[in-house]
Amino acid sequence: MIVLKAPQHELLEALQAVAGIVERRHTLPILANVLMRKSADAIEFTTSDLEIQVRTNATLGGDTGPWSCTVGARKLIDILRSLPGDQVVALSAAQSKLTLTGGKSRFTLQTLPAEDFPLVNESADFGPAFGVPQKVLKALINQVHFAMAVHDIRYYLNGILFVAEGKTLTLVATDGHRLGLAQAELETEIPKQEVILPRKTVLELQRLLKDEDTVIEMRFAANQAKFAFSGLEFVTKLVEGKFPDYNRVVPKNHRNSVTLGRAPLLASLQRAAILTSDKFKGVRLNFDPGTLRIASSNAEQEEAKEELEIDYGGDAIEVGFNVTYLMDALGNIGADMVKVELQDGNSSALITVPEQPGFKYVVMPMRI
Repeated sequence: MIVLKAPQHELLEALQAVAGIVERRHTLPILANVLMRKSADAIEFTTSDLEIQVRTNATLGGDTGPWSCTVGARKLIDILRSLPGDQVVALSAAQSKLTLTGGKSRFTLQTLPAEDFPLVNESADFGPAFGVPQKVLKALINQVHFAMAVHDIRYYLNGILFVAEGKTLTLVATDGHRLGLAQAELETEIPKQEVILPRKTVLELQRLLKDEDTVIEMRFAANQAKFAFSGLEFVTKLVEGKFPDYNRVVPKNHRNSVTLGRAPLLASLQRAAILTSDKFKGVRLNFDPGTLRIASSNAEQEEAKEELEIDYGGDAIEVGFNVTYLMDALGNIGADMVKVELQDGNSSALITVPEQPGFKYVVMPMRI
């Protein structure tokens, strides 16, 4: 019995949208599966890792009877990828097996019952919905995601702080050594909402958001966030805990500043980074009137030296930084010029972008 028919590319697109959160190894085997529910001429695909749930729909032809099952998400995607994009594929299910046919190819996959799939319990107290263009949120995430901590015991740092207040949306990420902050204006005013999104959710949003003006609708509850965009419904658990007071971390009134080309600075840092060691990523920056010198060395007594002409008339400052932290920021800013503000060799540096007033990046110095 044919359950449904669909062009390969439509089925593959829907599955790829929801499969990003599926873990390859999991204590619950069913979480490696995608839940497929068919009703009328649509099929709903749902995946979950118990903390995040993603759902989308595809319109399909074939038998109109309701039907549901779960099947290995990665295997199904790999099979569909291997078939021609313009081919119509047919799915049929019977006795804990799903059969997929396309052209002269035929695959039979093991299924698990749909009723065993652990759906996320959605909160009953979501706050007011508000929306921003997808490309705006994508840009904000791109500007700060690299500053998130990875597996830090201070679990509230393993994610991004979302603050929506009035007409401003602020995203902040920090790992304790650096901090990224990006802001955008909302079209409507909303009551203050402040949540910490987990790292995995942030990276998945970054993957799924499109560079277009269509809106992503957001709603926050005490322990959950819900997003709706591009035909997707995305529900995630939030990180509990108190995020550091980012306003205290951002330096104010540094007396020395220089505006310089982002690309030449990034290229010089990338060259200097070649001779840093994996354990010690330090580079030394010497700011003098008219000149910036960048130097690095390693345990083998090898060294790299770079020099840039800059329009700088401030104090002579020698300061050390983790070169990766500087390259991460410069590599994720889409601007020609950056402004670097400094106090002295022992204070954190503030990097801003003249044409993006909502972006701030703070990096702590390191001893070299």
